[in-house]
Amino acid sequence: MKDQFNTALENLVDKLIGWFNAIIAMIPNLVLAILVMVAAYFSAKYVSKFVRNLVDKRVEQDSIKRAIARVSAVVVVVLGLFIALGVLNLGKALTSLLAGAGVVGLAIGLALQGTLANTFAGLLLSFRKKIQIGHWVETTGFSGEVMDINLKDFTLKEADNNIVVIPNKTILDNPLKNYSLTTRMRIFLECGVGYESDLEKVERLTKETIAKTFDQVESADDVEFYYTEFGGSSINYLCRFWIDAESMLEKLRAKTKAIIEIKKAYDKEDINIPFPIRTLQFDNKLGVNTDDFKEAFGNK
Repeated sequence: MKDQFNTALENLVDKLIGWFNAIIAMIPNLVLAILVMVAAYFSAKYVSKFVRNLVDKRVEQDSIKRAIARVSAVVVVVLGLFIALGVLNLGKALTSLLAGAGVVGLAIGLALQGTLANTFAGLLLSFRKKIQIGHWVETTGFSGEVMDINLKDFTLKEADNNIVVIPNKTILDNPLKNYSLTTRMRIFLECGVGYESDLEKVERLTKETIAKTFDQVESADDVEFYYTEFGGSSINYLCRFWIDAESMLEKLRAKTKAIIEIKKAYDKEDINIPFPIRTLQFDNKLGVNTDDFKEAFGNK
């Protein structure tokens, strides 16, 4: 029994001595690994600041700037961790870590598929110069000013001051009309005048009125005027002209101003804008039996 105890004690001492020798031998690698992690930590800060300054010139959204800077910092730290594990000769642990990260990443990707799709869509939208905060856009049936683009959603403020929040993926998958990319808009104005009107005079007066009302219209020749149809109670026309505008509100204000001035000009020249008229025609003649009236009211 005593011999067995001595043998076990010797094995334990040999094991401890082996571990101690291994630790002593690994001290340079351990110090180097610690230095690598410290360098990765401080490098991550500088890389984060550098990426933030680089992205700052192309992205206006602060939330996306911070997210990109943090992701770059995490990448540097993870890279430093892998290098440190390699220095410590922990290749098997590194392989297991990568395999576990792959499995966890796959599980998270499947669980958060919609959220990740909106996140990546938000990153793509933030780098699009054709979509910026303050632009007036129309998409998926909504029209308004872009208030915010973050990693989750796309925020619009409509003309009635209502806020519309749309998922980024929806914006990326659907057509989008941006009114702010051009500084000119065409106004379409439809109206009708009475059949008794002098059509040439109506055309000339309408063009001159538009030219006087809007500084952007240099002359009456720049106004397009077309008669379109013989309506039920009027001869209808289409008038088109260009203005300097970047939003739908400016377009609506210009159309309102044009309608007011045209109505004043027509009233001054006695040009009629007729109400809808319906003519009812009865082809059958109604007969009246006088004998029935005599019986009902007497011979009076």
